[in-house]
Amino acid sequence: MKKYLILPLTGLLALSMAACHPDNPEGTNDSIDEETYAGGKLGTTFNQSASAYEDPTPAVERAGMVNEFKYGEFFFEHTITQNSTPFNGLGPLYVRSSCESCHPGYGHGRRMDRYRAEDWGNGYLLVVYNKNTNAYETSVAGMPQTGAVAPFKPSIDESKITIDWIEYTDEWGNKFPDGETYSLIYPEVDIPEDAFYAPFSDGTSYGDLAFRLESTIGIYGTGLLDAIPDDSLKAQYQREYDAGANLNPAIWAGGDWASYYGNTTHPKRFTYALSRGPLQDAAGANAIWNIPNVTRSDRRSHYLSLNKSIYAKTASQDPEVQADFYKYFPEWNKSGNPETDIYNYLMCDTLPIEMNDKDYVNFMVWHRGLAVPAARNLKDETVQRGRSLFREIGCATCHRPGWETGDDNFTDPNGFFSDGDARLPRYPHQKIWPYTDMVQHRLFMKNDIRTGWCRTTPLWGRGLSMICSGHSDRLHDCRARNVMEAIMWHGSSQSDARWTIEKFRQLSKDDRDAIVKFINAI
Repeated sequence: MKKYLILPLTGLLALSMAACHPDNPEGTNDSIDEETYAGGKLGTTFNQSASAYEDPTPAVERAGMVNEFKYGEFFFEHTITQNSTPFNGLGPLYVRSSCESCHPGYGHGRRMDRYRAEDWGNGYLLVVYNKNTNAYETSVAGMPQTGAVAPFKPSIDESKITIDWIEYTDEWGNKFPDGETYSLIYPEVDIPEDAFYAPFSDGTSYGDLAFRLESTIGIYGTGLLDAIPDDSLKAQYQREYDAGANLNPAIWAGGDWASYYGNTTHPKRFTYALSRGPLQDAAGANAIWNIPNVTRSDRRSHYLSLNKSIYAKTASQDPEVQADFYKYFPEWNKSGNPETDIYNYLMCDTLPIEMNDKDYVNFMVWHRGLAVPAARNLKDETVQRGRSLFREIGCATCHRPGWETGDDNFTDPNGFFSDGDARLPRYPHQKIWPYTDMVQHRLFMKNDIRTGWCRTTPLWGRGLSMICSGHSDRLHDCRARNVMEAIMWHGSSQSDARWTIEKFRQLSKDDRDAIVKFINAI
């Protein structure tokens, strides 16, 4: 358990370089002072040590929720087992046996040279999809599981997965006009056909599949992002749409939302793919279930594959699984026919609860209650120069600096929490500085993310990554080993950020370094 250092209790306008929208202030000493509080007065910690990503927000302390936060933290840090209460529930399949192994130091996953679920810091989630349709392959889970408890077998044999890092040379020869050079690499991940346990979905052959890596992102501050009002997100999309920006037609089309999250009227705001809406049904709320496969009162089924019956049928007909099933699950000897009992067990949606409601509430207090580290050294002359240049050359077009939270009467699509539930911390009317427009854009990188659309990653706190997480890797698959590489991966001829990179390349080395120093300061 940590000691907490808590804050004392005392944008985009258009596709131009003029970023002066009220939600995107710049240039004055007052805004610099304000920006130091990256998570607002209710969401900022001034801890700059190795535990900077781990602190509760002042809102947690004010609400008297520190004990709940600490208990919730246990579930993030502790290894999940099969039967050691309260950390029981691992399997039958799993992605990881602990949350923190995916989020080293509570931050972004780190670049890896191999895929092993239990390698510390491996934040990679495998992406297995049909390259003809961009749709996930349904015979495995959206986050394919490479771990299994006896007698079951993982959906993919991770020992057969390979990751190769390939050197890449861009159209400028990885060189700035003044002669300074940089290096770029990207991953090739391969999963041979015999690594898959279950057959592919109907109509899909191995040759139809493509494989990518997506890393976990930092989880601090997600409660603050959840507190941004839906109508503010809509206004941001509308501004970008009016300015002629390319927007994902699956999210925004014809000047309005093309889709909402699930059966709600909430826009999608979380994950690279914008696959999740409110935080109470996103990120950790799902991960505590579908990463180790721990059941709870509103999730009483196994996370197996997008078409659960494919895995369930394969496992139920596996002689080795049949031979040992009753040894491990004697209570499921209900028909005397192992094939039937195995299938019914895997498909059951009324399984016993492994994580009780109190523990889940504490986990969500922790998850919604993680503070954002304060921005550092913003009045340093070089940092100020970088801050101005960041806006002048257009970086703030997508990495919108500031937002304001609303009433934060959050909702839960699962119905577990009531609207604005008093059991969770809230962040009403805070000025926050995440440096993201919360919108998807395309960079057209070599071996790009599935679909090519990727939500702008918040930059706040990332400058502490080396201190907190032991690495400086960036972008969705950790291909960028530092800020400069991340910037230059934005420079493809088709990239939505191409015009900004062209301006960046023409800056002097001192000015380029100033922008990097600023990014590391926020």
